Amino acid sequence: MDLFARSWTALLAAVADLKDADFTRPSGCAGWLVRDLVCHLVIDAQDVLITLVTPADTEVTRDAVTYWAVSRAAPAGDDPLDALIVRLAAAYEEPWLLKFHLDDVGSAAGRAARLADPGLRVSTQDQVLTAGDYLSAYVLEWTLHHLDLVAHLPDVAGPPAEALAGARKLLERIAGAVFPASFSDRDALLVGTGRRTPTDAETQQLGSLAAELPLFLG
Repeated sequence: MDLFARSWTALLAAVADLKDADFTRPSGCAGWLVRDLVCHLVIDAQDVLITLVTPADTEVTRDAVTYWAVSRAAPAGDDPLDALIVRLAAAYEEPWLLKFHLDDVGSAAGRAARLADPGLRVSTQDQVLTAGDYLSAYVLEWTLHHLDLVAHLPDVAGPPAEALAGARKLLERIAGAVFPASFSDRDALLVGTGRRTPTDAETQQLGSLAAELPLFLG
């Protein structure tokens, strides 16, 4: 729960510090500008709020690892929700409006997470998880998107070290394998999720794991 708060607070602070011109720069998400990514974060924050107030009275069906739908194929780019986000982001027109909306909804999501009982069973996408596992899964979401945010913005602060380490551990559990110690947490996340192609040397270090990567998480 604490790691969720740290990763989310750092991501909100990074967005708050963006310059207007940054919103039209590319992000680390293929086909998305920074403004599109920030708009996606608004939707994510809304999802967190909705899920934490949607208790379930059935048995748990997922945890922080099995929450993720894992694919070996890259997204086709034809998801209607992705297209909607691009149109919605453009409709904000002024970057400060998008910043304001994310701060408003994002702060509420952060408060809801702090107040949540980790053992509470919640429902999302026809799955049932504990609130603790749901928020743990979102540490990976926030950290990856924080890396996406700063992919072409070297002057903007990246994810905190503890979030990178926590996200790496979860990704390794999803992969069922450990990345080489020579990989930094950042590189493990970027290479592991297809955000960066491994170098020849890194591919050798990955060994048999290289054939299983990248993992596209949905």
